[in-house]
Amino acid sequence: MPGPGTIASVTSDLAQGNDHDDDPRASIRERLAGQHVLLTGVTGFVGEALLHLLLTEVPDVRLSVLVRPKGSISGADRIAKLLAKPIFEAVSDATVDVVEGDLSDPPPLPDDLDAVVHSAGDVSFDPPVDEGFTTNVVGVRGLLRRICETGRDVHYLHVSTAYVSGRRRGHIPEGPVDHSVDPEAELAWGLAQRAAVEERSRGVEVISRLRKQAEREHGRAGLMTAAAAAEEARKKWVKDELVRLGSERARSLGWTDAYTFTKALGERVVEAHAAQGNRATIFRPAIIESALSRPHPGWIEGFKMAEPLILAYGRGELPLFPAAADTAIDIVPVDHVVASIVACLAHPPVHGDPAYFHLASGDRNPVTFEMLYESVREYFSEEPFAAGDRGAVRLPEWTFPGGASVERMLSTGEKVHKVADTLLGLAPRGDRTRGWARDLDRQGRRLRFLRRYLDLYKEYAQADLRFVDANTLALYRSLSPADRETFAFDTAVIDWHEYLHDIHVPSVTKPVRELDELRKLRKKPAPGRLPRVKEERVAAFFDLDGTLMSSNVIETYLWLRLGELSGTKKAGEIARMAGKVPGYVWADRSERSSLLRTVYKEYAGARLSELDEIVDERLTTHILGRLAPDAVRRIREHRAAGHVTVLVTGAIRPLTRPLLPLFDHIEAADLAVDSRGICTGHLASSPLVGESRGSFVREWSRREGISPSDCFAYADSHSDLPLLAAVGHPVAVRPDVPLFRHAKKSHWTIVDWDSPGHSSRTLDPAGRTSR
Repeated sequence: MPGPGTIASVTSDLAQGNDHDDDPRASIRERLAGQHVLLTGVTGFVGEALLHLLLTEVPDVRLSVLVRPKGSISGADRIAKLLAKPIFEAVSDATVDVVEGDLSDPPPLPDDLDAVVHSAGDVSFDPPVDEGFTTNVVGVRGLLRRICETGRDVHYLHVSTAYVSGRRRGHIPEGPVDHSVDPEAELAWGLAQRAAVEERSRGVEVISRLRKQAEREHGRAGLMTAAAAAEEARKKWVKDELVRLGSERARSLGWTDAYTFTKALGERVVEAHAAQGNRATIFRPAIIESALSRPHPGWIEGFKMAEPLILAYGRGELPLFPAAADTAIDIVPVDHVVASIVACLAHPPVHGDPAYFHLASGDRNPVTFEMLYESVREYFSEEPFAAGDRGAVRLPEWTFPGGASVERMLSTGEKVHKVADTLLGLAPRGDRTRGWARDLDRQGRRLRFLRRYLDLYKEYAQADLRFVDANTLALYRSLSPADRETFAFDTAVIDWHEYLHDIHVPSVTKPVRELDELRKLRKKPAPGRLPRVKEERVAAFFDLDGTLMSSNVIETYLWLRLGELSGTKKAGEIARMAGKVPGYVWADRSERSSLLRTVYKEYAGARLSELDEIVDERLTTHILGRLAPDAVRRIREHRAAGHVTVLVTGAIRPLTRPLLPLFDHIEAADLAVDSRGICTGHLASSPLVGESRGSFVREWSRREGISPSDCFAYADSHSDLPLLAAVGHPVAVRPDVPLFRHAKKSHWTIVDWDSPGHSSRTLDPAGRTSR
């Protein structure tokens, strides 16, 4: 007895078809009335528009949707949330059945289906190669297997892409893509790549390079911090390598990228399904953009292909593009796409012979890159984005120099940026350096944006393609006048300037403008105001050098040492320490604790009690005078709020004596002494630096019964990253460049606590040594 999906089982179910299927006069609504249609991808842009159109214009169709749970949210809850959107208000009482499951392993489908529209899929142009195959090939195969299990004559409509044509040129017919690639061999290869790349990522060459790089960048914060960074870099390397493998394999076989390659192989699976006597339609839209008219003009969900480029141009950040002025960019409104899908759904093909439809504009009503540029430029000239306090954004003027010229200009910019970033790492800390870092990071983001999108879209921007849409046009012309009006999808009638200038660009810029307005209206917290914390016991941890005051360990050593010396010896001591600075800098860059141990050897022979006396008698006023006023205010505000204030510093304990009234607990470096109280040149215990600061915060908080997530921390150096990361409210104070970049990326608070106006960099506050 033949199994599900065979010709015999299909033939036995021919009577399932709607009575209007063979009536050329029947409307789309009549043809689909009473049919049970399953949709995939309804939480995506096209799927949502398709669901809306069916519910509003074909209410007699019974709809089921295949949706996967997302985290703790069930598939049914996702659909309920979807139907609560404003565009579904008119059909709020509609019933949609939910089949919960994932396309990577589809669940059994309802046993009374008449049609399935599969619009779900990975729409990224550069997916990791295994993910592209899983979604676009394995998922299609699994869905078709479940369809065959129903044993019914199900019309399968497969939403693909017109760009499965790959790197071909000229007119592309509506038919099978001509290639001899073995789908089974490529599928096996693609799915095996993650394990292979994961193994290579753990090879000594890769992990050694990533470890050394991470230790160079994060070693001052601690080796475990560097190890975590190295592992994150390894994971990124794996993803990037999987993307690169997919792109290179696709291009070696004639496709633009892994997306179009795996989509083309997915079509082969559909064609094999049709060859078994089943009914299948392969629908290929071009670049899908916002709606022309419904649900309303400009309706769009998320950013698609053109939106990032349009917005970047409007921001003045897209100075060039690798397209020829006369090259067509084949775009179609989403409402035309879903209208043609419904028309195809209502006109199923014969058994065993798949139907192909292009929904495109480039053959009969092309929009060129020059037309796109002129429409977008005209819009932003009339409705510019604001450039902060500098007025309107200055729009770049495109000259369309060609792909090779664009690549040369971008490569040059990337090289210059790399050199500038290296030099920035050698610059002294300060407001000016952080300003350079902001500018350089902004330029880096722009270069990365350009590189990503130029690499992604270069093939599409330079493609000379004309997607023939004869089948689609014939289908449209076969419809009744009423259906042509309701289900409009003739792209030849679109006025592209009107669509781009009046509909599409205003629509995609509207949410960005609203966000800009919200940012302007957003009130910054009053200076010194602490965020509210519900818990009663809260601690605030403060670093000293560079945070509360602009000092360093060498400087504070000289404060103590020069007070004991005469004039000529003072100059000699300053010169001696200056000669050691290069070694200190090297020690500090390799590991903070090495610098502290090296400098604190200079205290060998000093009497600890005398160091206390020097601080109490000569340095207290100077140290207090060097504290940043904003820092003192913040400490007092924490104390007024009932918070426990804790100083965590690598400075020796005598230097913290003037700060005792400000802090409930001080964790400082204790000098080791012999039985006579003479300093040995060593520390009593390891200095509290890097990751040991994070460990201290967690252990001290545990002993005190305080949750670190409710605590605050203030520090200035990348070496303090573990301290800041250990609390729920980290604050970077006049940070160095690495910490500044991490704080920006992590959305931490950044403050500038200026030194007091009368403060001096005097090395001998007890004497007359000048700055």
